Amino acid sequence: MNFTIPTKEFKKGLGIAERITGKNMTLPILDNVLIETDKGFLKISATDLELGVQWWGNCKIEDEGKIAIPAKLLNQVIGSLSVSEETVNIKEKGLSLVVESSKKFKTNVKGFSSDDFPIIPSFLRDVFIEIDGRKMKEALISVVDVSSVSNIRPEISGIFMYFGKDSVRFVATDSFRLAEKVLKFSANSGYQNKFDKDLEFIIPQKAVKELINIISDDGRPVRLYMSESQLLFEISYLKDNHPEVSLVSRQIEGQYPNYQEIIPKNAKTKIITNRDDFIKKIKTAGIFGGKINEVSFSINKNSDEIEITSQDTDSGESKQLLNAQAEGGDLKISFNWKFVLDGLQNIKSSEISFEFQGIEGPAVIRGIGDDSYLYVVMPIKL
Repeated sequence: MNFTIPTKEFKKGLGIAERITGKNMTLPILDNVLIETDKGFLKISATDLELGVQWWGNCKIEDEGKIAIPAKLLNQVIGSLSVSEETVNIKEKGLSLVVESSKKFKTNVKGFSSDDFPIIPSFLRDVFIEIDGRKMKEALISVVDVSSVSNIRPEISGIFMYFGKDSVRFVATDSFRLAEKVLKFSANSGYQNKFDKDLEFIIPQKAVKELINIISDDGRPVRLYMSESQLLFEISYLKDNHPEVSLVSRQIEGQYPNYQEIIPKNAKTKIITNRDDFIKKIKTAGIFGGKINEVSFSINKNSDEIEITSQDTDSGESKQLLNAQAEGGDLKISFNWKFVLDGLQNIKSSEISFEFQGIEGPAVIRGIGDDSYLYVVMPIKL
């Protein structure tokens, strides 16, 4: 193998692939990336057996070949190149990779046979889903941190995804809170579901975080291909529609909870307030939230202010007033302030509604004028 590639592109590809490698004592080959030439492109692959990433970059190929190389070590070598090094030449020499630039830079990195590297699954590509990458990325960011790893209930360890003919839903929960983001598409929006039915599945949180990392911010679409137990997400170059990066993930087995049943339809008490003001007040109250991050809200339907309080025996206490429009019955209720903040920060509207079901029922945060995102959070029992 012998090829020359822009240094910046090589660094980009290695950075994408190296993120899913790590120190694996039982299968040390998983600490490596597979470097290979592929029909005029350089292809870099990495896997941890549950997640696989592949990246393609344009390069000038002199000789074909492939080799497995320690990911961290190669990334350190390429990272040490000066910014003035516009290109780098890579040669395969036995079970080593020779890295050489035009400015008296030459290193030799020992590798392994490509035969030892696990095979990343391939997919049939006759049917797919295509969705705007920027919208998908923003939606996933708004829900991904709500899920939590659980060995007892593995189905809530991932993100639930539903793809209909004109709408998409992403949902995450850790049983204490839940976030749902809905995307709706018109006929000319570019969204396509080529499958003959609506699809739904659960994908691990780690895979979703990597998907967020690889989706570009330039609006390029993401294509989704599906097999019986795995998923392939792919982003292509605009000029020739050749894949730039793909991510393969297993699906989590099991039935996702019927979460819509727990979303209250009506509120016993409700407040409407400015989102930014609320965020400032709750951050301040959180300073004195103590070990369980408890912040209390006192709501009086006859007042145009709500009281936000917190107290910690070691550090002090806070008492603040927040302008708000209140409806329904009076209420004093406590929440984990970090959970509430997570919901507020993923809402784009300038005003929000906070809807309560009493001191023990789930509360719902929504943006005024935007029904695409809702956030359910359980109170702390007093």
